[in-house]
Amino acid sequence: MKLTIVGMAGSFPSPSSPASCYLVQADDAAGRTWSLLLDLGSGSLGALQQILDPFDVDAVAITHTHPDHFADLCGYYVYRKYHPVRGSERDASLRPTPVHGPSDTESRVAEAYGLPADERMTGQLAFAAWEPGVRVSVGPLEIEPFVVEHPVQAYGFRVTGPSTTAPGTRATLAYTGDTDSCPALVGLAAGVDLFLAEAAFVEGRDTVRGIHLTGRRAGLVAQEAGAARLLLTHVPAWNDPEVSLAEARSVYTGAVDLAVQGAVHVL
Repeated sequence: MKLTIVGMAGSFPSPSSPASCYLVQADDAAGRTWSLLLDLGSGSLGALQQILDPFDVDAVAITHTHPDHFADLCGYYVYRKYHPVRGSERDASLRPTPVHGPSDTESRVAEAYGLPADERMTGQLAFAAWEPGVRVSVGPLEIEPFVVEHPVQAYGFRVTGPSTTAPGTRATLAYTGDTDSCPALVGLAAGVDLFLAEAAFVEGRDTVRGIHLTGRRAGLVAQEAGAARLLLTHVPAWNDPEVSLAEARSVYTGAVDLAVQGAVHVL
């Protein structure tokens, strides 16, 4: 299983990265590579095209419907519908891409795009709502959604798939999405090989609760959950990422790094 950071900027694209988008890939027993996107935030579709043909995306998993996590589904819809060679307007056999997300995902995407009330995106995107605790399979990958704490309906994901570093075994990635500390996080990250945790807030500066983690709070979850590695992401452009890193290291004894746009992590 491989994780590629397509975009990691928090709340809006930064000068060096699009907003949240993470590509998870794994091969099945027949050698076919499956590609899953975790979020498709503002600016990320452009960066994705440097890594993967958008037609090769097997499914998209959306954590919540804030623009920095779902906005480029609008462009992805256009790409799949109007591509002059492979789009659904030219190729009626093109199957829609499964999009799993909160219950309001389809309506939010349609509203953001400005779709007329009598039109649907079903020819390009097949929407399905998360059910807490109900796992979804994408080829050899298995996604388990966890309800997390954010001002809108939001989920974190536990993704399990075949290990690249230890053939014959399974590897697990946990992704918080956007959340503050909440009871679900320790179960989400329990014993994972890689914990991809947002760290948008800074201790002592951002005192509002119920929205985001700090580096320290992400580190505390990783420590309690026994995560093997911690990768901090969703750091806004106005933050010093080294501060978030230092906060996490003050409470977490494992390996911790910052997510970098374009970086690849093998599990």
